[in-house]
Amino acid sequence: MLLLLDLLGFSDYPSSSSSWRSISDDEIAYGTLWWWIYAGISAALVFFAGIMSGLTLGLMSLGLMDLEVLQQSGTAEEKKQAATILPVVKEQHQLLVTLLLCNAAAMEALPIFLDTMFNEVVAVILSVTFVLAFGEVIPQALCSRHGLAIGANLVWLVKILMVLCFPISYPVGKILDYLLGHSESALFRRAQLKALVSIHGKEAGRGGDLTHDETTIIQGALDLTEKVCISPSRND
Repeated sequence: MLLLLDLLGFSDYPSSSSSWRSISDDEIAYGTLWWWIYAGISAALVFFAGIMSGLTLGLMSLGLMDLEVLQQSGTAEEKKQAATILPVVKEQHQLLVTLLLCNAAAMEALPIFLDTMFNEVVAVILSVTFVLAFGEVIPQALCSRHGLAIGANLVWLVKILMVLCFPISYPVGKILDYLLGHSESALFRRAQLKALVSIHGKEAGRGGDLTHDETTIIQGALDLTEKVCISPSRND
């Protein structure tokens, strides 16, 4: 660094290690009020980034068809949760941009505060560790299994963030809608429904509760349009 300063013409810059440390080191002393304030802000940023990461996986993995099915056939709690989430999930690209934007902002702000609390090496190690463990792995593991419940309980936060990020997320979302299309509820074809019924049968061994007779009847009903009925001829 000192060589670089000499090359740039700052030959009068203090060359002693003590002078250099006193000028370049903005690290806050441990235990001071500002240290604890920055520690709290860093923890809040990691927590916020974790929420955004988990919601990105949890909400974006819920298809419109899944929510519509839950609204019609789920438990009372699932119907309520699906109805709460559905209006937000319908704006898929705007929702995606909002969550990713907030997640990126929190992750980019975290090193700023850690750099003032620790030296560069420790700040990088802590930033990577906290973001990976508490900002990615744990939240996504939880939301992958309980995405419906967590999304329904935090939908108020998502709506606030969508309003705050509206100037950016709305136009970007519309551009993505134009380029990639807006995902509609995917309907199963007849062959897919037959396969779905077969998978849910007890014989499939996947925990389904449909008996062999029930799967046979349902699959037969789906094949009715392909059947040809020939009436026997009568001999007079």
